[in-house]
Amino acid sequence: MFDRILVPTDGSGPANAALEYAGEIAAREDLTVTVLHVVDPDDDPPEASIEDLLEEGRTWAAEADAPIIDAVRTGTPREAIFEFAAERDVDAIVMGSRGRRGIGRLVLGSVTEGVVREADVPVLVVRGSADVRRRYPVETVLVPTDGSVHADAALEHALAIGDHLEADVHVVTSVDVSPAELGEGTDLRLDRLETHAQSVVDDATDRAASVGLEVTTAVRHGSIARTIGAYADEHDVDLLIMGTHGRSGIDRLLLGSATERVLRTAPAPVLTIRAPETDQ
Repeated sequence: MFDRILVPTDGSGPANAALEYAGEIAAREDLTVTVLHVVDPDDDPPEASIEDLLEEGRTWAAEADAPIIDAVRTGTPREAIFEFAAERDVDAIVMGSRGRRGIGRLVLGSVTEGVVREADVPVLVVRGSADVRRRYPVETVLVPTDGSVHADAALEHALAIGDHLEADVHVVTSVDVSPAELGEGTDLRLDRLETHAQSVVDDATDRAASVGLEVTTAVRHGSIARTIGAYADEHDVDLLIMGTHGRSGIDRLLLGSATERVLRTAPAPVLTIRAPETDQ
């Protein structure tokens, strides 16, 4: 799955949830976790000292029986995370999310959104809420798709993870027509959208078959974010994998308000995958 994962933390509950989940992955996959504490000189002094945070990390590592490296950097959190990730050649970043209420300095908002949008490696966002399934190894993976190259990149990762963990992979797409779009010719437009949606999930089935896997597919109607959340709840999904468009724009399905809502409300961790710049 991964070899070296980075967990930026500020000692908050959501960040600790991300750290614990990373520990479960590390213990199962025998990989190295680096815990990064970023000190922002422009921010208010933290409630806990850096040494206290480092000690918490060491205690967690001993309990999780996972190899851990801890580090401290001073600077703007997003830039510090990217610089450290590049220096250490990490292949995934794990970050906590506060969820529906409130925004933590490191946990969600501009920092996590920027990391998700611009990171060259996959970013795993873990909500700290008690109702979130943080089970590992995962048994069920969900990939929302619109047939874009970014969704294809997410599907590729999902198939690899499904194969590695012997997990069930579900692929869902949504036909979402807002009330403002209804009018003359609506039936014809819906028919075209449904035909396209079916072709998207059929293509996912073919891609899975080409590597010897089976996937469960579905075409749903309604709000993208609600469709994803409802499907994940119905099927006890353990991990969502979504493609992100990166620096140069926003996909209708895969970034912007829909993805932000999914990151804040998903009932399981969300792994975001950014397609290479050459594909954008």
